[in-house]
Amino acid sequence: MTKNILSSVSDRLVLTVSGPDAGKYLHSQLSQDIASLSVGDSRYSFVLDPLGKVIALVRVSRRDQEIYCLDTEIVDGLAEELIARLNRFKIRVKADITSSIEQFLLLRSQDGLPIAHLPGSLLAQWGDGSAVDVPLMGGVSDADNDDSETVELTDIEAVRVRVGWPVMGSEIVSGETLPAATGVVKIAVSFTKGCYPGQELVERMDSRGSTAPKTLRLFQGSHAVGAVVGKAVLVNGAEVGVFTSVTAGFAMGYVARAVDIGVVVGPTSDSVE
Repeated sequence: MTKNILSSVSDRLVLTVSGPDAGKYLHSQLSQDIASLSVGDSRYSFVLDPLGKVIALVRVSRRDQEIYCLDTEIVDGLAEELIARLNRFKIRVKADITSSIEQFLLLRSQDGLPIAHLPGSLLAQWGDGSAVDVPLMGGVSDADNDDSETVELTDIEAVRVRVGWPVMGSEIVSGETLPAATGVVKIAVSFTKGCYPGQELVERMDSRGSTAPKTLRLFQGSHAVGAVVGKAVLVNGAEVGVFTSVTAGFAMGYVARAVDIGVVVGPTSDSVE
């Protein structure tokens, strides 16, 4: 019988911020509320430049009272860029920032139903429980799941594309992408916390109900036929956007906001096909 949960192991970039001021400092620098994060919990956040462009979409996990980890996809130069950005305003702050590569066990539900939490597990993809990542620092003994089927990373990637989750290096380009274009503002931004670098652009676009010039879309069926990463999205022969990720029968890409094609990516996406 085919198992409903797919599993694979992948490396991810991890920035560890540790010290007495680690939580307070991250709260002042990230778009998400870090002050209320309990030990063992995690949530998504943007690391923005002062002008509001995305440096990285990261998952912030509180691993101990004074230890926080930010994990994201491995992209050339991203570790150095993230460290430089986080160090930029770190004046008289008792916190150290280091980078490493860590392995995670990736568990993905094929039907979108929640996966039972495992020791040390972290929510992923919309935070709806349909994807769980388990850090393998202590080995895989606590991460064994008899209900999962081991697959290639390409199969895990296919699940990501089908649910329309953006990642660094594909849908998000460091220093270029606008938060509002990604479809994850409702997950990665707190609108009730204090100030942080880049907040002005995020707040202004949200208060005006405006979107980025291009928005991330999910395509399937005939709209995904012939899709190639980096190639143009065409409507009646006219270029209206570009594909960013492609798998069998599905594709993701950015499209001019005025064009009605695909499904706008987001937790409350509405089809505009």
